Amino acid sequence: MISDRKRIAVAICTYKRNEPLRVLLAALIACAERVKSRAAVGVAIVDDSTDGQARSVADDFADKFELGLAYRISGKQNISLARNLALQTALEVADWVAMTDDDCEPSPEWIEAFLDLQERTGADAVTGRMERRVPKGSPRWITEQPFLEAGLVRQVDGAEMHTASTHNSMISGEWLRSHPDIRFDPRFGVIGGEDMVFYRAARTAGLRIRYSQQAVAYENEPPARTTFRYQLFSSLWQGNSSYHTCRESGQQGWRLLVHGCASLGAALLRPFRRIAEGKTPQWRYCVALVCDAVGKLLGAVGVRIDHH
Repeated sequence: MISDRKRIAVAICTYKRNEPLRVLLAALIACAERVKSRAAVGVAIVDDSTDGQARSVADDFADKFELGLAYRISGKQNISLARNLALQTALEVADWVAMTDDDCEPSPEWIEAFLDLQERTGADAVTGRMERRVPKGSPRWITEQPFLEAGLVRQVDGAEMHTASTHNSMISGEWLRSHPDIRFDPRFGVIGGEDMVFYRAARTAGLRIRYSQQAVAYENEPPARTTFRYQLFSSLWQGNSSYHTCRESGQQGWRLLVHGCASLGAALLRPFRRIAEGKTPQWRYCVALVCDAVGKLLGAVGVRIDHH
């Protein structure tokens, strides 16, 4: 009987990534099988393409989940609007909503780890660990220098969190229903950072968030993301997005400007400090950090960089 088990819907937004989406859905089948005695699992897919490019993938997995698979089209190329539709769709069938991205592949223990920590702590939301993976044959510098760690959160298991990430989290449906004003902000649906704004607002409204080291999701980077050019743009965008999300949370603009200047100085000095310590300078990563700082400074003068 479903009634004596938790009901979990995995909310996924997708845009022109059919093959990674197949990998994700196959991984979710393994996750659901592992917790079938404790939870019934379903999937809510929101396609942000206008012509429903992911429909064939959804059809192939339509009967693979106990709570079913719902497929909706947003088609507005605004990730916040797509995420809100995914939440709405997931809440129609579930009392917990897990979230991940269409280029992610959760470990078989992913949902199980969420359940374990939530039941142990009584948290309203749980977020987990992200690990980035690149294809075989990728440039050595992308793994030898800390590009794959950029922006990732590492905490002790069970730690209380100020925020969470939509690529790896689970949130109470009861909490969402009782806070209908806490949703993803469309103003950040193109420039990114909508997940940080959402979870920070939720925590301010009382959401209790915990961190699980065992809830691992892998981000499978395509070859196009292993180029130096892409990494530089990604760093520029991350810095810019960071500025705007921090401003939204109430931090003062002049403080963020000072922080951006300090980040730029630290980025420029980093390779020389490493050389003085007998380490490799990591010049490429230095340039990426400079781009991150420049992104913050551009934010301070009102520039908003489109993620796409």
